[in-house]
Amino acid sequence: MIRDDLASLIHQATRKAQKKGDLPKTEIPPVVVERPRRAEHGDYATGHPLKLIAAINAALKAAEKPTLTPVEVAQRIVRRLDRAPFIGRVEVVPPGFINITLDEGWLARQVETILQAGERFGNVEMGHGQRVQVEFGSANPTGPMHVGFGRNLVLGDCVANLLEAAGYQVQREFYVNDAGSQMEKFGESLYVRYCELLGHQAGGIPEGGYQGAYLVDWARQLVEEEGDRYLALPRAEAVALLRDIGLNRFVMGSIRDDCERLGIHYDRWFSERSLYEEGVFETIMNLLRQGDHLFVADGAVWFNATALEGDKDEVLIRSTGQPGYFASDIAYHYDKFVRRGFDWVIDVWGADHQGHVPRMKAMMRALGLDPARLTLLIYQLVTILERGEQMRLSKRAGTLVPLKEILDDIGPDAFRFHLAARAADSQMDLDLDLARQQSEENPVYYVQYGHARIASILRYAEEQGHSDEGADLSLLTHPAELALIRKMLELPEVIALAAENLAPHHLPHYAQDLAATFHAFYRDCRVVSSDPADAQLSKARLRLVKAAKLVLARTLKLIGVGAPERM
Repeated sequence: MIRDDLASLIHQATRKAQKKGDLPKTEIPPVVVERPRRAEHGDYATGHPLKLIAAINAALKAAEKPTLTPVEVAQRIVRRLDRAPFIGRVEVVPPGFINITLDEGWLARQVETILQAGERFGNVEMGHGQRVQVEFGSANPTGPMHVGFGRNLVLGDCVANLLEAAGYQVQREFYVNDAGSQMEKFGESLYVRYCELLGHQAGGIPEGGYQGAYLVDWARQLVEEEGDRYLALPRAEAVALLRDIGLNRFVMGSIRDDCERLGIHYDRWFSERSLYEEGVFETIMNLLRQGDHLFVADGAVWFNATALEGDKDEVLIRSTGQPGYFASDIAYHYDKFVRRGFDWVIDVWGADHQGHVPRMKAMMRALGLDPARLTLLIYQLVTILERGEQMRLSKRAGTLVPLKEILDDIGPDAFRFHLAARAADSQMDLDLDLARQQSEENPVYYVQYGHARIASILRYAEEQGHSDEGADLSLLTHPAELALIRKMLELPEVIALAAENLAPHHLPHYAQDLAATFHAFYRDCRVVSSDPADAQLSKARLRLVKAAKLVLARTLKLIGVGAPERM
């Protein structure tokens, strides 16, 4: 990236200034190069840390030499700066900033660099092939996915896209919570509804069970397809069968359909039950006993999390003999790290799991693993607004808003773009009225319209017999042209920033900026001209437009949003 190249050049210039005697020899802190907020300050700027200035002046005082101001230090560094081809103007400004403007000729040539890179443009090498698993979307499979889980899906998939662009080997995984008490309550709830439709009294929905109308719909399908055959079975056997049918046929079928509509393709759907069937649970219990991480109290087996920097001890096996949720978590992460060998694991969890972070880190220590290899990406809840009023979500009460219903309403593209546009740790409102709008007020429409406009320009040029073959890119000197190139060249930095911080919300904002920059270029620069005198300029601008189309489509793809050719 240009930013990193500049940082390296400034570091080298500082060291060269020290060797030449311009500056005393001191340790050089990392050089931070940033984009100035104001365009007149150049494309990049760096201000040397006070630590460096203090160290230089301390060395000068020790040698009984006059101290230097930050401006003087910067000037002596700039004097030794190697002028790489991309460096244009370099200025030192108070109180000691070095402002750098990119060379305009070099900028114009980057159009070809972008086009040659193709869909790889923007990729950065951060991961160096490390194996990372992103586990997201996971929920108790006891009903259709609601909108709240939609944020989990979008966040996880965008993070996976970013990490792939940053050079990691990424596996996407959905953890199917198909074991435990909630599945038993789901089976009981479905059985009760099934019996009710057949006029058979089976008692009410169990405490903590599921009241949703979807259970009645699924029970009706069972009655229509299989009649009353489950009434002849012992209740426990019938409940177990209906639990598995409900899970595999109805719940997981619905979840897979929603994921497919959102363009999310998992590499693996992992069953919680397999942890017990394959002996992983017994393995981790033996490891924890050997490490003296367990104790018995009140008839239950506990994990001594507080001894490993957890905030409280956790039950692993209840007094009933049934494993608790945390037992599955430990077994599952042992499977991820030890059995499958991932270098890094990212779990995408809702805000209600924030309190579980300390115990997960304690778990890593107990397994002899570096806690830094596990990242818990916590996201805040989503509020759905329609006509200014909040739509409430409650799976158990039966008033959930199914994800499918929202996707039918606003479409997968609008859903993904809007949910990706806020930082994970920010509470967000999904305004359905805004998401439905076909106007520039709706950000996803605005960005997609920008791509469609580019496509229409290229179609028109082809119809009129214009091409970009043999384009002379040195003709791209208009401020709007150069502004568009500058904006396109930001994509690698955006990807690096978003990947490093697991913050895909930078992508939608960049997409909007890029679309706005293109619209400004299109306003100020006629692309296709019928005047023979402008033929060469038209070729160059068509080449620029092709590059803009590529970069905008690439950004939309990272968000998981389509890039339409027509709107």
